[in-house]
Amino acid sequence: MKSLEEIKALLEVAVPGVQLEIVPNPSPSAQHSLVVDQAHAVAVGTYLRDAEELQFDYCSNVTGVDWLDREMVVEGEKRAVPGHLEVVYHLYSMALGHGPLVLRQRTANRSDQVTVASLTPIWRSAEFQEREVFDLFGVVFEGHPDLRRILMWDEFTDHPMRRDYVEPDDFEYEPTAHDEVLKRAEEHRAGLATGEGAAQ
Repeated sequence: MKSLEEIKALLEVAVPGVQLEIVPNPSPSAQHSLVVDQAHAVAVGTYLRDAEELQFDYCSNVTGVDWLDREMVVEGEKRAVPGHLEVVYHLYSMALGHGPLVLRQRTANRSDQVTVASLTPIWRSAEFQEREVFDLFGVVFEGHPDLRRILMWDEFTDHPMRRDYVEPDDFEYEPTAHDEVLKRAEEHRAGLATGEGAAQ
């Protein structure tokens, strides 16, 4: 398999105007990744799949990451890094037997600009997994053929994998409440009876 630097160079020639960034991974796995801008993500994915020397024809995994606002020290200086959501794709070539290539997309923020490009039209295996990221993280995939919740019910209004998610205290949706869940549900009902409790 070509190095990430070589793949980045190929993409910069094949997709004019693309914005790519290599994200190093300092862990023992050293599984570095490539961030692509939303505007060129579909073109990049198409090239990765179709280029004869790459042939990344299989997307094995799609997941999300929630980055809160944070500070980083860069060259001895503290810098504020605004929060965003990230979608991570693991790509393999079944034809050539190499991979993974880790490809990432980022949203502009965590609130009102949470759109990225759907890569389902390129790798059909991404369809349900992008729906899961939509459901649990709140990322909106532009161009997805059937973007709707897959784990939570339609009326649910939050995203349980967000780092700032607060669990409800009533668990009215739990049909067989037991152990800790039952205790919290009973405390909630007791609070409602005395006028002190309120569902979150």
